Amino acid sequence: MTDVQRQEPSPDAGELEMLTGWLDYHRATLELKCSGLTDEQLKTRSVPPSSLSLLGLVRHLYEVERGWFRVTMGGAPDVAVYYSEANRDGEFDDVGTGDAATDLARWRAECDYSRQVVADSSGLDQRSAGREGSFTLRWIVTHMVEEYARHNGHADLLRERIDGATGD
Repeated sequence: MTDVQRQEPSPDAGELEMLTGWLDYHRATLELKCSGLTDEQLKTRSVPPSSLSLLGLVRHLYEVERGWFRVTMGGAPDVAVYYSEANRDGEFDDVGTGDAATDLARWRAECDYSRQVVADSSGLDQRSAGREGSFTLRWIVTHMVEEYARHNGHADLLRERIDGATGD
């Protein structure tokens, strides 16, 4: 498919390195599932009535990264890019007008921002500054691993439907 590299964290890694290593592994998995496809292929839906597509997953995970790291941990205003109160599933529903290169670049940049939040933190016990309640960074990173792992299962099926590629 591509030269996207994934690396599992060392079995001897400390907790922070382990959790962020698995999060980066799953980010790379999504990148791998999207690699080598055209805009139209990235917008290909699964099967009705689902509106899932690889581009929709990228857009959704951008919103999730932004929501947990920028808004909840950092206290930034919650200004969604892809969804609204009128369309809570806009990141999935409105991919037809999306630009895959722009959306992928936005997601990658948000992942970089999230990595910086973790690097600048006082550690996994640091509590969130956002208005969504109090979460530790440990809880957020663990939740993000779960979020990506679940959606990477969807990505596997979507990619197989598009071009038959399986595995990895």
